[in-house]
Amino acid sequence: MRVAVVGLGHIGLPLAVQYASRGHEVVGCDVDAGRVEAVNRGASPHQDEPAVVERVPELVASGRLRATSDDAEGVHGADAVVVIVPVVVGDQRRVDFGQIDAATRDLARGLGPGTLVVYETTLPVGTTRHRFGPMLEQGSGLQLDRDLFLAFSPERVLVGRVLLDLQRYPKIVGGTGEEATRRAVAFYEAALEPGTEIRALASAEAAEMTKLAETTYRDVNIALANEFARYAARHGIDVTEVIDAANSQPYSHIHQPGVGVGGHCIPVYPHFLFGTDADLQLPPLARRINDGMGRWTVDLLRDRIGPLEGVPVLVLGIAYRADVREDAFSSAFRLRDELLAAGARVLGHDPYFDAGHLRSLGFEPWDPAEPAPVRAAVLQAGHDAYRALEPAAIPGLELLVDGRNALDRGRWEREGVGYVGIGR
Repeated sequence: MRVAVVGLGHIGLPLAVQYASRGHEVVGCDVDAGRVEAVNRGASPHQDEPAVVERVPELVASGRLRATSDDAEGVHGADAVVVIVPVVVGDQRRVDFGQIDAATRDLARGLGPGTLVVYETTLPVGTTRHRFGPMLEQGSGLQLDRDLFLAFSPERVLVGRVLLDLQRYPKIVGGTGEEATRRAVAFYEAALEPGTEIRALASAEAAEMTKLAETTYRDVNIALANEFARYAARHGIDVTEVIDAANSQPYSHIHQPGVGVGGHCIPVYPHFLFGTDADLQLPPLARRINDGMGRWTVDLLRDRIGPLEGVPVLVLGIAYRADVREDAFSSAFRLRDELLAAGARVLGHDPYFDAGHLRSLGFEPWDPAEPAPVRAAVLQAGHDAYRALEPAAIPGLELLVDGRNALDRGRWEREGVGYVGIGR
């Protein structure tokens, strides 16, 4: 097959590599000229997945992979087009379709009769059919479900292990019609590794909701864990012991509590559901609970060391989760704001970000080579590097709040540093 992948980001490029590795001719389309140039000279513009970095040179040399900044040219003659262009979400979790709308209009000009178009970007329910369907028809002059076939298939992978996750999880597909669904199933059967489960749903809307259900479930579950943690803290119980014991029963799958929830997905996609349906009650409540953990953590600090006016507090880990160089919607930002509101002096450290980046995010950079004294520290991202951090490396430290329950309590207490976890 000839396949076009529109969007060569941290997920789009691995998808292109996967399809080309199965013997298909793949054209990657991206507005970023640097990405296009890198791919065409046989280099990966992203370094987070070794298998992708290794395969790009070979695939480009063989002629099975190339890139272009012209979407219409890239999709011309394609049997299938996979769109994985970001949907931008602002601080208020409002959806901005600008980038994906522009890509849709551009690629529509290059579509020919019989082309299958599959969107993998997470979308609000109904977007594939009612927003992109008319755009594709208007731009191509083709009629949906007659000579143009449209489907949705949610990406269910993590950056850095996309090729592995493509094999591990069922591929969900749903089209705007029966023929679109059939063609989408046939495409993924040919494009993914043999034996990968392809699961057809009744419609594009069902496939869109599947991704929103996955992420919202996790958000609600974490909110429940946070409620348990706050209850345990009031009653002198270690919530981690409780969760471990409860999950020994096969019907209990309680997640872990923490100082907050960050990233592109979990704190964002629930808004795609309840932002368009006011009858949903549990998802917005879960969002409020998880967003409130920053304030709860600052209150915990105040309870133990007193007023925070002028007190230097160190936030360890600005990334949204452990061992990633990404800070999208990180709970470090709510923690920062709550600390500032309490009058604290907020310092920040993250092995994945330099001092300039930390400063741009509103943190006073803390340098372990020349460490400034602090009275309290909050572990916000459980990077492996912090597991080896010596308590003595943070001068003046009186209290560590383990916001991810990731560190060895005894190690800190033996050095005379107070330790408290979330619900511990």
